[in-house]
Amino acid sequence: MYVENEKISKYTDARVKLLYQMMLIRRFEEKAAELYSKEKIRGFLHLYVGEEAVAVGVINSLSTDDNILCTYREHGHALVRGISPGAIMAEMYGKKEGCSMGRGGSMHLFDKKIKFFGGNAIVAGHLPVAVGMALAAKKQKKNEITCCFFGEGAAAEGEFHEAMNLAALWQVPVLFVCENNLYAMGTAIRYTHSVVELEKKAPGYGISAATVDGMDVMAVEKAAKEAIEKVRTTVKPFFLVCNTYRFRAHSMFDAELYREKSEVEEWKKRDPIPKLQQSLFNENIVEQRDIDEMNKKVEEEIQRAVDFAEAGTWEPVEEITKFVYSENNA
Repeated sequence: MYVENEKISKYTDARVKLLYQMMLIRRFEEKAAELYSKEKIRGFLHLYVGEEAVAVGVINSLSTDDNILCTYREHGHALVRGISPGAIMAEMYGKKEGCSMGRGGSMHLFDKKIKFFGGNAIVAGHLPVAVGMALAAKKQKKNEITCCFFGEGAAAEGEFHEAMNLAALWQVPVLFVCENNLYAMGTAIRYTHSVVELEKKAPGYGISAATVDGMDVMAVEKAAKEAIEKVRTTVKPFFLVCNTYRFRAHSMFDAELYREKSEVEEWKKRDPIPKLQQSLFNENIVEQRDIDEMNKKVEEEIQRAVDFAEAGTWEPVEEITKFVYSENNA
C-alpha cells in the first residue's frame, strides 16, 4: 500500500495506518476541489469525501495479486491501492506524468502494474468486465479475485443483473462492492429501487451477500476480510453492500437541490475519520499531537503532489492521435 513512511510506521496499531489513509484521501479531495475552482483541473470531478472508510477498509483487505475496478469516483481507491498522489494529481491536470499519461483525467485513473483497472465513466459498464476478469483468473487457475466497486445507481442498471447472473452461472471469484450513498447522481434510492435493501438482490441469483456500516472503517475491514475469504476459498461471487454517504455534491457541476442541508449535517456526525480518531484517543493509542503530526505529513504529501503536477509536461500537439488510431494497416 502507498502509506509506508516513518511518521506512520512507528505506530504498532494497524488502525493508525487506516486513519492516515482516510485523512490523506480527505485532504486530497479537498485540494482537488480547490484546484478545480482555480481551473487547474478541468472536465468532470467526482469527490469521495465522506466515503473514505469503504475504499480503505476493503482495499487493505485485498491481496496485491487481486484486481480492482472502480467507478469514476475513484481517487480514494487509487491512493489506497498505491498510485502516488503526484501521479493522480498530474493525471487530473492532464500532464504526461499522470498515471494515464494525462489522457484519462479524473474518471480514468489506471495502473496495470498494481492491477488497478480504472476508473470507469459509464455507470455499471465495468461490472461485466469484472466478471470477465474473474472468469479468466479461474480458467488460468490463479489464486486471485476481482473486486468491483460501484454505486447503488449501477445496481439499477441492466449490466448489474447481467453481471450477477453470469458470475453465479460461471461461479467466478468476484467481489461486488456496492457503495450505497443513497442518491446515485441526484435521485434518492427510494425512487430508483423498489427494494431499497440492496443486499436482497443477491439471493435471487444464488449469491451470498452481507451489509455493513460504510461509515465505520473497522466494520468495513472486518466485513471485507470475511467476504474476500469466502470468495477466495469457494471460488464463488459475493455481494457486499457498504451503506455510506457523500458529504459533497455528486460532482462539481451539481447544484445539490435534491437533499436538505440538515440531512448532510446529520450524516457528518458519523464522519469515519473523527470516529476512528476518537476510538484511538480512548484507547490511548494516539494523542492530539500525533494527529497534528499526521495532518502535517498529509499536507506535505498533498503539496508535493501539486508541485509535481504543476511541473509536469503537456503532451506535444503532434502526438494528439497517438493511441487513437492504429498504425497497423494489415
